[in-house]
Amino acid sequence: MAEHPRAFVCGHPVAHSRSPLIHGYWLREYGIEGTYERRDVLPADFAAFLSGIGEEGYAGGNVTIPHKEAAYRLAECLDETAEAIGAVNTLWFQEGRLHGSNTDAYGFAANLDAALPGWDRGVATVLGAGGAALAIVHALQTRGFGDIRIVNRTLSRAQSLVDRFRGGTSAHGWDAVPELLADTTLLINTTSLGMHGNEGPAVDLARLPDSAIVTDIVYVPLVTPLLAEAAKRSLRTVDGLGMLLHQAVPGFERWFGKRPEVTEELRRTVVADLEAGK
Repeated sequence: MAEHPRAFVCGHPVAHSRSPLIHGYWLREYGIEGTYERRDVLPADFAAFLSGIGEEGYAGGNVTIPHKEAAYRLAECLDETAEAIGAVNTLWFQEGRLHGSNTDAYGFAANLDAALPGWDRGVATVLGAGGAALAIVHALQTRGFGDIRIVNRTLSRAQSLVDRFRGGTSAHGWDAVPELLADTTLLINTTSLGMHGNEGPAVDLARLPDSAIVTDIVYVPLVTPLLAEAAKRSLRTVDGLGMLLHQAVPGFERWFGKRPEVTEELRRTVVADLEAGK
């Protein structure tokens, strides 16, 4: 084992990841002698990489695209959240065994808790049915939402989430959005719509109630077209950066023994990095 705790983020590609910036900030902030490193790992090499992380002295690490489903299959122990979502983004060793969790659901809820306490009631409409939507729907169910509408261009993808999560979920095609928005209290975009280079068709927010909350898990750009449209209507909005920051908290605590805080200074640090285009 390494003299000081080591952790990593692995993916392919991984150069764009802001996780080293976030964890490096916390290591300095708390005076912890440790490291957090990027590891670019090809899918064909991922199983071998995981089998060797203990020998390399890693306490664990983060897993990003395209390895989250493989990490789910390869972890020796999974917590309830990973089991529900079917993907792992956080790994750690416990009693010599490799454990896996998914902290995206926690990060989503914690971001909204910090920004708009009391968000967790009413009717939720989720745009998208990909991997991110799995974590969001789990978070919504955990927080007691009883009416969760999952919208996707391919209806069968939305139905697959309904089949997985059942209770209180329903599947809808994109053409149903205007009708669904009429009584939506929380609108969540989990798709790449609005991400740089993928503007896509706009979502007409005209039918959303004035009290609705709009959140987007995309954080590049920080103010997506959806959030900009919501702001024009003076709706309450929450950007996606907080989800990235909060999902990092449980892993840092596992690897380095200190539960970190998501502060405004950390947010400013990451925003500056995003704006610099690094």
